[in-house]
Amino acid sequence: MDINWLEDFVCLARTLNFTRAAEERNITQSAFSRRIKALEIWAGAPLIDRTSFPAKLSTAGEEFLPTAKTIVKQLLEARDDMRARDRGGLKFYAFAAPHSISITHLAPLLHKLQGALSIRSRVMSDNLHTCCQLVSEGVCDFLVCYRHPHIPITLDEQLFKRLDLGREHLIPITVPDALGDPKWLLPGDRKAPLPKLAYAKGSFLGAVVDHLLNNQRAALDVRHVDAFAEALKSLALEGQGIAWLPEQSVASSLAQGELVRAGTEQWDAPLTLSIYAAVDSLDPAGLKIWDFFSSLAKG
Repeated sequence: MDINWLEDFVCLARTLNFTRAAEERNITQSAFSRRIKALEIWAGAPLIDRTSFPAKLSTAGEEFLPTAKTIVKQLLEARDDMRARDRGGLKFYAFAAPHSISITHLAPLLHKLQGALSIRSRVMSDNLHTCCQLVSEGVCDFLVCYRHPHIPITLDEQLFKRLDLGREHLIPITVPDALGDPKWLLPGDRKAPLPKLAYAKGSFLGAVVDHLLNNQRAALDVRHVDAFAEALKSLALEGQGIAWLPEQSVASSLAQGELVRAGTEQWDAPLTLSIYAAVDSLDPAGLKIWDFFSSLAKG
């Protein structure tokens, strides 16, 4: 038995996609498939139903998944505890955050945290749904994410406490024309729809944009779809269309004139930056981390 096999299986159960799981595990898809097969041989039963698309767990896989998660979690915790003792009692605390937040917000927050407390941190970035799963399953200690008043997240807020750390807006941006004005300006014309750079279906920020546009009339033509805000930002900078992006993530480009607003504030959507944790399950050092973020929230 190799712990990598179990970690591969847990990753595949979460993504239900061999290609994406192999990328996350940083190995080739063929090597990833061989390791899953090796685990099935060890288990003596198929864990994946390969007759369906997308992939799904077999009955045996569904039954084995909780055990695999528990084993992986306990092994990693035991390893971290041993390393922590060797380093003088410091353990790693895991933060889950969507890609759009990891660099813009979480990295500066962790810099402040590490300046105030002697802690070691680990960040796991994925889409919001997966981040909620990571925290719900105890793989991560904290979730940092955006909230919107009309878009629910898949986290049981009865079990997790929340702190609101700040607010910003999702704003429509475009490149400027030769005069510095927006190349495309909302709401647009039905005879000549504006090119839209859209989020992938099911994404949180995509749902926020959809909610906004359900209440606003705009002439838009989707030219590209992507799961990542940074990818949409790159295309927007190339002049490919209008994208709705978190204001903080484009602040530098706006200041330098590389991007401009594609509409007035009526086309903005409010976002709240929040952190969640199962506070009752945190150890003393984890509670100090929560207290640190609580002080930021109050400030």
